[in-house]
Amino acid sequence: MARQSHETEPSSKLKHVRYEIRGKLARRAHELERQGYEITQLNIGNPGLFGLRTPETMRLAIIENLPDAEAYSNQKGIFPAREAVVMQQQARGVENATAEHVFMGNGVSELIDLTLRGLLNPGDEVLIPSPDYPLWTAATVLNGGKPVYYPCPESHGFNPDPAAIEALITPRTRAVVIINPNNPTGAVYDRDRLTAIAKLAERHNIVVMSDEIYDQMLYDGAEFVPMATLCKDTLCATFSGLSKVYRACGYRVGWVSFSGAVDRSERYLSALDLLAALRLCSNVPGQWAVQTALGGFQSIGRLCSPGGRLFQSRKAIVDGVANSRFLSLVAPRGAMYAFIGVDKQKLPGFDDEQFAMELLEQQHVLVAPGSSFNGPDREHFRITTLPEEARLAEVFQRIEHVLEQIADRPPKLETA
Repeated sequence: MARQSHETEPSSKLKHVRYEIRGKLARRAHELERQGYEITQLNIGNPGLFGLRTPETMRLAIIENLPDAEAYSNQKGIFPAREAVVMQQQARGVENATAEHVFMGNGVSELIDLTLRGLLNPGDEVLIPSPDYPLWTAATVLNGGKPVYYPCPESHGFNPDPAAIEALITPRTRAVVIINPNNPTGAVYDRDRLTAIAKLAERHNIVVMSDEIYDQMLYDGAEFVPMATLCKDTLCATFSGLSKVYRACGYRVGWVSFSGAVDRSERYLSALDLLAALRLCSNVPGQWAVQTALGGFQSIGRLCSPGGRLFQSRKAIVDGVANSRFLSLVAPRGAMYAFIGVDKQKLPGFDDEQFAMELLEQQHVLVAPGSSFNGPDREHFRITTLPEEARLAEVFQRIEHVLEQIADRPPKLETA
């Protein structure tokens, strides 16, 4: 008798996990590429895709150290890489940074998952900005936690209100996530705001997890304030890596550095050491680029200054929005994204996912719908600022064409 076959079901843990940046739209874009269409991929911050190269000195550092990169390293990473992170932290004013409290990972993504896995029990809460970078929500859910969103409204320049954050704290709150400079909005938080968040974390003894992967990507005089310089009496985890500032996404090298109340966190840090050991180690060749990257000439400053490639691309986006009938923008002060709003009074039927699919199908431009970032509405979309300004100017012509089509449609009749 033949055995009845059953469909293989995925884990129920994935029920509420979304990552639409590489989801349905990206899969459709790949199908169109296979049909021969050229897709302008603005959905993800991938510098190498737009000709922004990793500094040559970093490539040479990897090549010269390849003979020492063939064995497993210590689970925390090679010492020169961890020591380079410590030196950067100390130069920024972080008092108790040590190499023993630095973990190297296969990008920041792996370390977000690892640090939350070591922290959370089922039902524990993590305070996450809304809109957020969706990996923070996904990693919280996958590790049994509950994401609790604190608002960063457009009306306040996408900045959080520390009092609103504190009002969300419960006995189950274990951590507060800060993304600064922010992805997806480009907001850069001021010192007073960050100080207030550090103080509330200290009052409630919750871990600060500060995602600072865009720390040197700043515009128009914005100041980056390292969160670790403000956290004295609670544990602070600072996340960064080579992917963005150093244009080395494919190297998959990130790190997390712990400071603040490390003396009260030894059991947690030991748990992370165990988790790091279980994956043996992170990519060793790429780690050899860290010391050269952090200690060498910081070319990102030129790219983000007037006349620099990223500065001019950002200007092209600001200009493109200003010339549109339908769009609005809080100009990004950092990172490599613009979170663009749509006037729903002029486009009352606008839906961010439907618009993104139409833009892809008709104009072969791929963007990320704003609702992908766990925000409260469906009237934004995110694009990266990485393409050259001429290409972005053309993109905005294509965007406007699709928005004009949406505006010309008769309104849908409501059914009883």
